[in-house]
Amino acid sequence: MRHVFTAAAALAVACPALAQTAPPTEGPITCTLPVAATDTAKSLRQRYGGEAVVQDLPGAEGETYKGLVLFPRAMDRRIEIGFIEGKTATVSGLTLRDTAKTSRWSVAGISIGASLADVQKANGKPFVVAGFGWDYGGYVTDFKNGTLGRTQPGGCSITVRFGTDKDTPRALSGDGVKVSSDNPALMKLAPVVSEIGVNFAAR
Repeated sequence: MRHVFTAAAALAVACPALAQTAPPTEGPITCTLPVAATDTAKSLRQRYGGEAVVQDLPGAEGETYKGLVLFPRAMDRRIEIGFIEGKTATVSGLTLRDTAKTSRWSVAGISIGASLADVQKANGKPFVVAGFGWDYGGYVTDFKNGTLGRTQPGGCSITVRFGTDKDTPRALSGDGVKVSSDNPALMKLAPVVSEIGVNFAAR
């Protein structure tokens, strides 16, 4: 009996690194994992199989665009992937949204639902947020040369957007309004991260 190997054991002996090559399904997102600038729709489908699906994704000002979604049935794992000019051969970046109010992924130490204080800690200093209540409301417009505003290891950059379900004071609303993350009125409103983007440089 000692000479009998199970199929699984034989596979493990033959391919000791097999488990390490499995694509990640949660955890930290970097400039190369789980999506890299060199990926295409084809390579992502090969890697993730049925967990990579083409869908219409929300764009600016109510528009939609074709993108690829990883884990479309698991809202806390969902990743939306965009392509440059809609060409599925060139990945432009990926986005996490608050579809489940939380996420099993994180970027540079922050995740969906993170507070102003969480992001300020990750950034190393206060940052500036756009006024709420319009198409580009809640986006961080200036990380003030903090950690999150710098090019990340591997060459990608990060965008962060805050959202709130509360009634927003006029002083914190509208196009043209910029508010520091340590502003007492913004801290009282207590918005949380509703979207995180990882963006690749054009190639």
